Formats: sequence, C-alpha cells, structure tokens
Amino acid sequence: MSNRKLINLSIVLKVLSFLLMVEGVFMLSGIGFAIYFDEPIWPLLISAFITIIVGLPTFLLTQKNTRKNIGKREGYLIVSLTWVIISIFGSLPFLFSGAIPNYTDAFFETISGFTTTGASILPDIEALPKNILYWRSMTQWIGGMGIIVLTVAILPFLGIGGLQLMIAEMPGITPDKLHPRITETAKRFWGIYVIFTFIEVLLLWAGEMNLFESICHSFTTMATGGFSTKNASMAAFGSYSQYIVVIFMFLAGTNFTLHYFSLHRQFKRVISNEEFRIYFWIVVSLTVFISMGLFLTEQLTPENSIRNSLFTVVSILSTTGFVTADYSLWPSFLWMFIFALMFIGGSAGSTGGGIKVIRILLLIKNSLLEMKRSIHPHAIIPVKYNKKSVSQQLIFNVMAFFLIYFMIFSLGTLILSMFGYDFETSIGAAIATLGNIGPGIGNVGPVDNYAFFTMPAKWILSLMMLLGRLELFTILIVLSPAFWRR
Repeated sequence: MSNRKLINLSIVLKVLSFLLMVEGVFMLSGIGFAIYFDEPIWPLLISAFITIIVGLPTFLLTQKNTRKNIGKREGYLIVSLTWVIISIFGSLPFLFSGAIPNYTDAFFETISGFTTTGASILPDIEALPKNILYWRSMTQWIGGMGIIVLTVAILPFLGIGGLQLMIAEMPGITPDKLHPRITETAKRFWGIYVIFTFIEVLLLWAGEMNLFESICHSFTTMATGGFSTKNASMAAFGSYSQYIVVIFMFLAGTNFTLHYFSLHRQFKRVISNEEFRIYFWIVVSLTVFISMGLFLTEQLTPENSIRNSLFTVVSILSTTGFVTADYSLWPSFLWMFIFALMFIGGSAGSTGGGIKVIRILLLIKNSLLEMKRSIHPHAIIPVKYNKKSVSQQLIFNVMAFFLIYFMIFSLGTLILSMFGYDFETSIGAAIATLGNIGPGIGNVGPVDNYAFFTMPAKWILSLMMLLGRLELFTILIVLSPAFWRR
C-alpha cells in the first residue's frame, strides 16, 4: 500500500473547500462600502464568486467522507495549505480592481495581510478604493485569530473534530483549553476577539476617525497586523486615537486566555501569570527609558516623548507595526532597543507574532538553572513556570525553536544579501517578515515599504511570513520527507 494513502485527502479537501467558501463570504462583506462610496462592486463580487464556485463543488463531492476526526498529518497539511490557498484567492480583489496589477505584488500584499505581517508594497495607500482598503484590513482581521480557529469553532457542522487543526495552528506552546471541547475554546477566543474589535471601533469612532477608518484600524489592531488606510499610518491621527490603539495593541499581544479570566473576574490568575508580568514590565521599562532618551536628545515635550516611545514599544513588541514616529532617526542607542524587541514578540495565545515572551522566559530560566546543575550534577532542578514544573520535552521544544528560528533568520538575511541588498536592509526585512512585524530597519524602516524588492526576493519574504505565522514547525514538518512516509 502506498504511504500517501495514510493521508485522507478527502477530508483535507473538504476543510479547504469550506474555508474557500468562508473567504468568499468575507469578500462579499465589502460590497456595502463599495456602494456607499460609489465605487465599482464587480472586483469584490467576481472575486467572491470565483472563490465560492471553486470551493462549493469540492465541498459537495467530499460530503460522503465518513471519517470524523482530523489526524495529525491532515491537520498539519490543512493548516499549511490554508494560508497559501486563501492568499492565492484573496489576491483577486487587488488584481481585478487594478489596485495591484502585478500578481507577485498582489500575493505579497495578501499573504502579508493574512499572516498579519503588515509589510506592504503599496506606495500610495490612500489612492486605493475604499472597498479594497476594507478587504486589505479584513485579511488581517481574519488572519489575526486565525481562520483555522474560526473553522475549529464550527467544525461540528461539518461532522469533523478539530483538535489537530488547533494544535497545528498554534504549535510549540499548547494553547490553554478553556473548555473540555476544543470547539468551545475556539468559540470563546473568537467571541473575545469580536467583542474587543467592536469596542475599539466605537472608541475610535468617538474620536477623529470616521466609521470606515475606525473599522479598518480596529481590524488591523486586534489582529496585530498594522495595515492602515493612511500613508502616514497612525501618525495621521491625533493623540486620542493613538492612545486607544496602544491599549488594544497591548491587549491583542496578551494571551487571550487571560482575557477570558479577566471577563470572569479571575484577576489573580492574570496578575500571577509570569509571561504577562514580563510582557507588562518590558513595555513599562523600555517606555520609560526611551521616553527619557527622546526628551533629553530630541527636545520633545514630555507627553510627546512618552506617547511616541510607548506607541513604538507596544507596536513592535506586539508585532503590530503601526507607526507614529520614524524610530530609525532616533539616536542609535534608542532604536537598537526597538530592533531587539523585534526578536521577542507578543504572548503565547495572542494574535502577535515573533518568538513569544514565554519562550524567552523559559530559555532564560533553563540557562540559569544549567549553572546550578553544573555545580550540583546529581540534583534534579526542574524549570518552573507559574509555580509548576515544566517538562523537559517542552524545554527541548523551545531550544529547538530558537535554533531553527535563528537559522532561518540568518539564511533569509544571507539570501537577501546575495540579491544585492545592503546588510541592514537584509537583516531588517528578514526579522520583520519572519517575526510578522512589518516595519524593520534599513530600507524597510517605519516610513518605507517593500516595493523595491525583486520578484524572487518577494517570494522568499512571503515564505518567511508564512513560516513566522505558523511558528516554523507546521511548515517544516509538511516539507520534511518523514511527513510523507509511514
């Protein structure tokens, strides 16, 4: 029997086709803005029609699949293919509207949206039709919590169990289960996500943003994506809007399990969480340090110094990528701290990208304990997190992640350098895409874009975004020969 028969392709096609239909419905949601702003509706309409018509026949043909549970291999394959396929079809509105006529650029912009990276090739964002800007923001909102998690919440409708999808979507650090049924956990995550988005829309709308701008920026804030409707990003708006966005970027970069505890008034569980405390104090300490540096060196007002430093620290740490100031113009000793933040990322179980605070914390704890183990070689000294011992297997997982992460980062930097880009730009683009941050350093700084990269370089960067979004292992497992063997 062929080894390939071990993978149930029918169930893979069933889920992927359903996801395509979901994507098509999301595309249709932008038609209202096209009508309101008196713009052509056919780019979104045709894109949605093609996306749904491709998914519907496959979905109907796979209805006879009697297998109820998705295995590990099917889970990894579905998640890996999902982000590629939804990006292929998600680029259609950009192409049909003429906003991005080149397919490589359209795919780059789309996968940057779905992976919530926020790296853009658009030189003039404000020139795009409003309904296309809405779809651009929507790609990030869908990708933020993860279309897979959305699907897991409604998989019982398909007669399929979705645990392996959730594991493949958030590998490495196993997501906390708020409910014995994984579908209920996914529903709670999405419920919190929607509630926070709705609240942010109202708060931004109460300020200087109109309803359209409020919706788009709320979508991309909660997704920690950073796509804006303005060329100047959040610098185009006043301090009120910037402070509101800071709050929700911080919330989006926090483990959503802690939000669930907060909503149920279990505040002690939030405060006692080690990762949250480290995440909070990184923001506070760096904001104080950088704001003092800006106040002393740039002669900014105290409020300006605090706001710009707070916004930049939270934006980069949460991997959102919104901009209020060009940090590359700050004194080098300040923007180097911002560059260091790019290697940390948000919390596990958040919409943020990057390595994640918990991995940094566990690696540091294990390294410190290694010194004690060297002095007392026979002592059993486990790594503890939230006062509980962490398995050695998880520590090995974290160490392997670090090694592979920096290998891919180094390889990406090397490849971009071989294409002829300077080292600063290469290293900036590599970490900004692998960490799903968007802005980097060099020629991809906070006020620049990725339009100047060649076509091959853009495909490499697209792969980096995908690897970062799925935290390396999911894609690497599918690409390994062992995945396809018994």
